[in-house]
Amino acid sequence: MCNLKIDLDDFNPKMLYTFTKKFNDKSDVAYHCHDFLSIIYVLAGTCTYNISGVPHIVKKGDLLVFNPHAYHGKVLPSGSEIHEFHVGYENLHIKGLLPDHFLENHVSPIINVSKYENELLKLCSDVISEQSKNQPALQLSLKSLGIKLLSILFNATFESSTLKQKGILNLENYDNTAIVNTVLEFINENFMHSLSLEVISQNMYLSPAYISKLFKESTGTSPINYLIKLRLSKAKHSLEIGDQSIKKIALSVGYPDMYHFSKLFKKYYGYPPSKLKHKTDDNQFIKLI
Repeated sequence: MCNLKIDLDDFNPKMLYTFTKKFNDKSDVAYHCHDFLSIIYVLAGTCTYNISGVPHIVKKGDLLVFNPHAYHGKVLPSGSEIHEFHVGYENLHIKGLLPDHFLENHVSPIINVSKYENELLKLCSDVISEQSKNQPALQLSLKSLGIKLLSILFNATFESSTLKQKGILNLENYDNTAIVNTVLEFINENFMHSLSLEVISQNMYLSPAYISKLFKESTGTSPINYLIKLRLSKAKHSLEIGDQSIKKIALSVGYPDMYHFSKLFKKYYGYPPSKLKHKTDDNQFIKLI
């Protein structure tokens, strides 16, 4: 048990709260922090989390760990929703870390727990069930479930750090094509969110320079140029359909600033999106006649 850096005889964390909640683009999700350990498991949906000033794309199956005083807040695109399971802890003591801290500050707060999906979903279901029963031993039941969650987190964190170390030591053995395909898949699935080379690299645990080099060698362009081309292509298709405003289309492809979107669109296609929009509107008018 020494790998966990805890003293089992003195390990007695207190669970402050536990709940599940759905958030949408109208929910109050302001940038904030806590003075205790906060853990969030994403049950469904996706959004951008601003964590200590750095944006991260989070999705179903991700587990977020926020040490005390770690600022975080989420941004949800219009019409989107995310369903989360929340737990708060205090009186947590791990050797080498400050009180109520689970991770070292330089470690990514997003942990891959896909291996434990079934266990976590059952745990969430059990918590909800126990709360609804509200039996005399409720607090004891919740505490045992809280310990179970921490044990899963310990296992996932240890495995994650081990895999990352192997990846760094054997980087030249990686399949470059697989890395590029993973980047392509990540961009294709998340182009509507706030993306940057830094965000992509953090989600893959590889350096921005290395990802950019491999991507350009394979595709002939940079990840960001590919992202821009994809976004504008999606926007052009929506403009040709003609059933949404330019502002709404810009937002749907990841550009909250319509002026910036219009400038990029004109630079890439040689004409502003308004020209294509007006042309589409005229065609629809002719059809109506």
